[in-house]
Amino acid sequence: MALRNMTLYSIFVRNFGGSFSAVEREIPRLKSLGIDAVWLLPIHPIGKEKRKGSLGSPYAISDYRAVNPELGTLEDFIALCDTVHKNGMKILIDVVYHHTSPDSVLVQTHPEYFYRKPDGSFGNHVGDWTDIIDLDFDVPALWDELIDTLCYWAQYVDGFRCDVAPLVPLEFWKEARRRVAAVRPDCIWLAESVEYGFIRYNRDQGLIALSDSELYQAFDICYDYDIYSDFAAYAEGKTTLADYLAALERQEAVFPANYVKLRFTENHDRVRTAFLFPDPTVRENWMAWTFFQKGMPMLYSGQEWAPVRCPTLFDPDPVFRSGAPMHEAILKALIAMKKDPLYSDGVYSLEARPCDVILATWTYQGRKSVGIFSMKGKSAVVHVPLEDGCYRNLLDGQKVSVEYGMVSCSGKPIILEAE
Repeated sequence: MALRNMTLYSIFVRNFGGSFSAVEREIPRLKSLGIDAVWLLPIHPIGKEKRKGSLGSPYAISDYRAVNPELGTLEDFIALCDTVHKNGMKILIDVVYHHTSPDSVLVQTHPEYFYRKPDGSFGNHVGDWTDIIDLDFDVPALWDELIDTLCYWAQYVDGFRCDVAPLVPLEFWKEARRRVAAVRPDCIWLAESVEYGFIRYNRDQGLIALSDSELYQAFDICYDYDIYSDFAAYAEGKTTLADYLAALERQEAVFPANYVKLRFTENHDRVRTAFLFPDPTVRENWMAWTFFQKGMPMLYSGQEWAPVRCPTLFDPDPVFRSGAPMHEAILKALIAMKKDPLYSDGVYSLEARPCDVILATWTYQGRKSVGIFSMKGKSAVVHVPLEDGCYRNLLDGQKVSVEYGMVSCSGKPIILEAE
């Protein structure tokens, strides 16, 4: 299956059941939704020195070669991987190779692997990351240590989501990919690429900060943080829909032809979709739009229940999951739709229409899919590139009439396919 046909589900184990075994019990439900791969936020032990909150950030890792005993044993983790694979899914784990906790195993065994401040003490370059210290990639032996660790975990997992990948040398990632391929030839590489402002901030300090275009030399998938500020500005009413779509259109010219972007409206570092869009109809349009776009859609822990608050990374904070998921039916339809090669191999176009409506199309081998997304949940009459007739909305099975080249949209998302 092409990466653009897959749907990724992100899980913070501590707040999503609290253990590997609890996540393992969720896998059949995720499979029933149609999820193709799960990504676990860091699973390793957390440092105690300068810890944030009562439990600490999972991104302040103390031992890359172990699992956090608060989540279970290595055997429990392997059992989770086995269950994921038996359900025909893939599993990715988080890789945090820019820094470790100040009391990590590597600090104790190889202090030469770390960046030193002018006074000789350990330190980091990002001021508010007070619970970590930076690694020093000018030390060749560090590369072997980290890549050997990746090869170890590649025995069990199908890919890696690499935290702040732009702040690590590109040649390291290229070498890591080459060597991991000997263990896991089809390994999936997902980069947490960063906003342009963060790239500029680091470059102005003389630090490594890779662009998305550079990262695509080593990674299969990059975040769409390059347009997140455009998304947020439109969601907050500061800019127009045309401005937001213009940012998306630029990706077609800036990145390689086969680029894959991770498409999402929320993650563990951003506010929940239901916080940004309290109206369920508006939220459904954004969800449908996330899947209709070119790229790999991602859901964050519990998003199908539409929780309003994003759980903290530093303290116990279970994900809200009560009653039936609000968006389960539409999610199943979208995930099933996404597996069609039409949405990975076709020609893609989009445009802003009046009343804050996105009209987007895919065409492939004589087939066409037309998406109508009312981003403010407004009713509108929309001209569409379809012959007059009766069609079926893929999202709810309802009949939709095209008359005089127009569709009457009630405010809910519509996806129509035609031969």
